[in-house]
Amino acid sequence: MKACREPRGGIPHERAWNVGLRTVHLMAFGLLLGGHAWEIEPVRLAGPLWVTILSGAALMGLELRKGLEWLFLGKGVMILVKLGLLLLVPIFWEARVPLLLAVVVIASIGSHMPSRFRYYSLLRRRVVLPDEPAAAIVASAESNGSAGHLSAPRGSDRGSP
Repeated sequence: MKACREPRGGIPHERAWNVGLRTVHLMAFGLLLGGHAWEIEPVRLAGPLWVTILSGAALMGLELRKGLEWLFLGKGVMILVKLGLLLLVPIFWEARVPLLLAVVVIASIGSHMPSRFRYYSLLRRRVVLPDEPAAAIVASAESNGSAGHLSAPRGSDRGSP
């Protein structure tokens, strides 16, 4: 029998929730982008828009419940940039397709960039590794004399968020 690793204090089956929400989010955003590219009436895109918003909010909720520092990690900053671009869509309606395509580019880069960028904390000015308690990060930095200059170990890139 294989042991199932649940994060401390985490949501049961959190990884499954994350994958499921991400799948729904990508499908809904694909419909939304395609609808705008093919000039479908905006009222017909309300469903995909709301599913995209709600699934994105749920994904952010999964991350933010672990702590607000996520907003300051490379991967969180990429999400904030995407949200900023999305807020420009109603203002620059005629440029909505290029703006939505830019969101796809940022999402792709953000999802697949090396962990040394995904987990870099703008607050701590160093990489904050997932599943590593803050005390261990500080102790490690102090013991090797590199406080504030930690980097992810080789091979620690994670292909998915």
